[in-house]
Amino acid sequence: MIEFLPIPPQAPAKEGVAELPGGAKLFYWDTGGEGPAVIFSHPATGSALMWPYQQPVFAAAGYRVIGYSRRSHHGSAPLEKGKAGSASKDLHELVEFLGVKKFHAVASAAGGAVVVDYALSHPDRLYSLSLTSSVGGVRDADYLALSESLRPKGFDDMPPDFREVGPSYRAAHPQGVKEWLALEHKAVTAERVGQTPVNHITWKALETMRTPTLLMTGDADLWLPPSILRLFAARIPDNEIVIVPEAGHALYWETPAIFNATVLDFIGRHAR
Repeated sequence: MIEFLPIPPQAPAKEGVAELPGGAKLFYWDTGGEGPAVIFSHPATGSALMWPYQQPVFAAAGYRVIGYSRRSHHGSAPLEKGKAGSASKDLHELVEFLGVKKFHAVASAAGGAVVVDYALSHPDRLYSLSLTSSVGGVRDADYLALSESLRPKGFDDMPPDFREVGPSYRAAHPQGVKEWLALEHKAVTAERVGQTPVNHITWKALETMRTPTLLMTGDADLWLPPSILRLFAARIPDNEIVIVPEAGHALYWETPAIFNATVLDFIGRHAR
């Protein structure tokens, strides 16, 4: 059953804009502390603001919790033409700026492509990956054709809550949808397309990954239905699959209790 939860009080956190060597200026928040770091990588429709259900829960569990906005998303500087850079390089420079030696990466949707690229470049800096509702950035032609065949022409122009929030949640919790949309409306502040991955992400590239990986989706996800998730599981060597009943693409918002418990259990078993 999809249960609506009020947004909990947030843990104290430092906010700032990191000016990075590659030219990015990225907004971030950081709860600090001595625990292992968990860095949240937001969806294309999101920003550092999308994690209010996760921030206090992960902090209370003893983690140093960090969220950030990619270029052209809330609080961060826009992409510059001809100087777009790479989102995974930006992430690495942010990690260095914050003095994080190793971390758990938790990503939703397009944020997953960023952390997969990061994992291929810097596996030594990761405890684990949690890829939730994430297409992973795979560029094989057969996969792209299959993925695109799932969605009709004009799908990208449909309302974002229809595309990303599952029907059970939309039917049961209209106030929660309004709150999600309020964050979505302020998420993208400029042209966000143009950054390129460092690595050529393919099925063969995924087969080289050695980072423990949680693969999670909702059974009503229009972007990543369970059958597509299993294609990733067949390629990533060390993985676990979780499929959430009644949930759509925005697991972190629609089913935060399940999302948080599942990810905390997973990262708690991969802390070294």
